[in-house]
Formats: sequence, structure tokens, C-alpha cells
Amino acid sequence: MRLLICAGGTGGGVYPALAVLQAVADRVEKTLWVGGKGGMEAGLVTRHNLPYAEISAAGVHGVGLRALPGNLVKLLRGYTESRRILREFKPDVMLFTGGYVAVPMALAGATISNVLYVPDIEPGMALKALSGFADVIALTCADSRPYFNKNKRAEITGYPTRSDLKVIDRASALATFNLSSELPVLLVIGGSKGAHSINQAVFDNLTSLLERVQVLHITGAAEESAAQAARSTLPASLVDRYHPYAYLHEEISAAFSCASLALSRAGASTLGELPLFGLPAILVPYPFAWRYQKVNAEYLVKHDAAVMIENAALSGQLSDAVFTILEDEQKLNTMRKNMHSLATPKAAEKIAGLLVELGNRKAGNK
Repeated sequence: MRLLICAGGTGGGVYPALAVLQAVADRVEKTLWVGGKGGMEAGLVTRHNLPYAEISAAGVHGVGLRALPGNLVKLLRGYTESRRILREFKPDVMLFTGGYVAVPMALAGATISNVLYVPDIEPGMALKALSGFADVIALTCADSRPYFNKNKRAEITGYPTRSDLKVIDRASALATFNLSSELPVLLVIGGSKGAHSINQAVFDNLTSLLERVQVLHITGAAEESAAQAARSTLPASLVDRYHPYAYLHEEISAAFSCASLALSRAGASTLGELPLFGLPAILVPYPFAWRYQKVNAEYLVKHDAAVMIENAALSGQLSDAVFTILEDEQKLNTMRKNMHSLATPKAAEKIAGLLVELGNRKAGNK
């Protein structure tokens, strides 16, 4: 079976697709990953030594009138590039996850079987458009079903997490970062690029937080130096409790495993990664990302697995919110249990099974 993956972004696009590829690898003859030109997915994909190609792509929904003509030209160029890739690679089946990069490929490959994975609960405009081309729509949870045509085949698979993302012994996880078992750990995750407002709220509250918790802070590369500067101003008694990192690769499982509470955006990955580790969270939806992060956060709040704070209010509410959860053992345990109940550890295998089903169907028709 020849599999073409078209995915951009990170939490909502690349990481779920990587997880599915890991699950289906022994049933695939050849794989080609197609991303957007200039997209950050290139580094993540090539890091896994996967064949990679790029196409032109750009969004058209919500862009200004000045940018719209240029973006339409990019989409047309991406369509032409996609047709060339399809002629050369000849995929049996395609997997689309996340973002507008898949739109020109879906148009060019309209006759090729494909699975569309929808990571967020509420799909963006690109995924809504792609659903019209999909043979099967794979959904993170049942709350997504009403957003799609009821006549389309949809399967509730859960969010696929990578096989290397796994719970490890907490003592070993703490040792990875030289953290103490005497104090709780707040894990701050702004996303693959970091999150300026979350980082700033942490800096504003850093001394008060460190008086009662340890902070493991994934800042994003752009603000690593700001975090180091903040660390340099801490009292000597607190400095060893603050551990900033630009980004974590292999160590991310240890970070999730040793954390007592997460402070995070509410991108699609929170729907898979936080439940996998049973990690309660304070969620801060990105205010400029349409509605999807707010809907994701509301889903976890509804299940009493997280609390939500608006971006503008975070700096003033952060310390109290952290202490309210961490110092109420019963509340913390309830949130942990509820979060873990939302885990779907076989999601990648379910989506892999859909791809094999469609790929075999094509092989049977040859």
C-alpha cells in the first residue's frame, strides 16, 4: 500500500499523523509526506527520516482583501504541484490532518480514497471543506459529529498519540529534570512555538509560584532568553525550582509524567496528551484562533478535568488558580481521574485500520 500523508502544523496536524504512520508502518510499501512550503512541519517530519515534498498553500477564510489574491494564486500553484506529485507517487490512499495545506491536494486527488482526521472538536473552515472529499472522517470525540454531513461516514477514533509518548515512573521523570519529590510540579506548555502571553503571566507570577511549586516551563525558542533572564533575578532559595526549556523532544514524556498540573493553550493535542497522562490542566484558549481552542477547553471543563481562564485575565488569576487546585487533594484527584477517563490509547490503530481498509479496497478493484 502506498500512503500519502498531507498535514501541516504540529499538535493538530503533524503529531497525530506521525502516530498513525507508526501504527500502519508495517502495512505500507511506500510513504510520502506532503507539507506546506515554509511550514514548520518540514523540520519535524524530516527529523523522522520520512520522504517529504512541499506544495504552495495559503488560507482564504478570514484573510484581508489585500492578501486574498496572492493566497488564491498560491492555492492554484499548490493544485498544480499536487497533480504532479500524485502522478509520480501514485498513492493508494491518503491521510489528511489539519490545515489548509491539504486543500489543493484534496482537489487534485479527488478520485483517490482518503481518510480525514479532525483533531479539534470544532473543525476549521479548511477541514469542513475537506470533509466533502473524504471517504471516512475520523473524529476525536462524538461532540464533533454534528459539524459534518450526517450522510458522511464518520468514526469516533480518539486523538492518536505517538508510540514514544508514554507514562513513565514519576521518580525517574523527576530525576530527568533534577526536580524534587517534595513539591508539586507545574508544567507550562505554550505550544510548539511557545505562547507569549502565557510566558509573560508566568514571569509576572514566578516568585509567588515558586514559593509553593516547581515550574517546568516550555517557553518556545523565541522566549528562551527571556525565561533565562527571569531566572537570573530569582532569589537564591528559589532559582533551583524554575526549569525553563525552549522545547522538549524525547524528554516530553518525562515532563508529562512528573507534572502535577499543566498550564496550557487548548490546541487539539490537549485532547489526546493530557488524557493519556491523566494530567489536570488550567487551559488558556488562544483568543485569535477562531473558536476551536475555546470549544476544546470547554469540552475538558465539562468533564471536570480542567479549568479555563481567559487569556486577558491570566496574569491576575494564575497563582490563585494554581494553588486552589494543587492544595485541594480531593479536587486534584478527581480532575486527574476524569482526565484519564477521556484517554483513547488505541486511536492511532483505529485510523490505521481505516487506511488499510480503503487501501485494500483499491487493490481489490485493480
